[in-house]
Amino acid sequence: MTQYTNTPIVSLVGAGPGAKDLITIRGLRAIRKADAILYDALIDKSLLDEAPANIPKIYVGKRCGKHYAKQEEINRLLVDYALNYGHVVRLKGGDPFVFGRASEEIAHVESFGIPVTVIPGVSSAIAVPASQGIPLTQRGTASSFWVMTATKRDGSFSEDLVLAAKSSTTMVILMGVRKFLAIANEIGKYRGGLTPVALIQNGTLQHESCSVGTLGNAESLFKSVDISQPGIIVVGHVVSEHPSFFEDEIQRVLHSAI
Repeated sequence: MTQYTNTPIVSLVGAGPGAKDLITIRGLRAIRKADAILYDALIDKSLLDEAPANIPKIYVGKRCGKHYAKQEEINRLLVDYALNYGHVVRLKGGDPFVFGRASEEIAHVESFGIPVTVIPGVSSAIAVPASQGIPLTQRGTASSFWVMTATKRDGSFSEDLVLAAKSSTTMVILMGVRKFLAIANEIGKYRGGLTPVALIQNGTLQHESCSVGTLGNAESLFKSVDISQPGIIVVGHVVSEHPSFFEDEIQRVLHSAI
């Protein structure tokens, strides 16, 4: 790398839930002033066009268990590029602090005396259901929501999944598409088969899709899923607010009766 004279600094920027225009104004300003960018998989790549044309733009994404770079390598790259280029933007999908390993990156970068700024992003956990007309809270229906991942590092179900299933909270499950049937079966041990559920993929993008139904017809819902694409699972009575919920349910009942 060529040694630059710019002051080293790292900005952790939340790119939002998917669509380019859902990034914050502050985040966009950081991109436009970047000397280097390290970006994740789940961002709109056209955001990179907002950065200066001649700066390094390095992909360090993780998708479906395929990691371009391990977390330790990403940490090292952040420091190297900050010391050699100046202002590094670490561009993350959603919000940096929602399952984004931001704390690990901050601790490593700051251990080298490099200041870190966090620019929050619109979290997909909230924005994607909203884009489909599904409120996570609703007076008289749901007074809270719980955002979680489905499984732990060893592949077993998170204790939080079971605790949430036992309550009446709206459940928002990230990174669980491939295990949707197992998740629905686990939740079904504590909630009835008529509990509404939604599976949303490519949220806020032009090719966004949403399948709604109930825990009892999880197998039918799963047939519409592309497991190679990211998705969010929403479980709770608020899903019935989706514009097509009752129409889709009637069609499934009629189809199963034929």
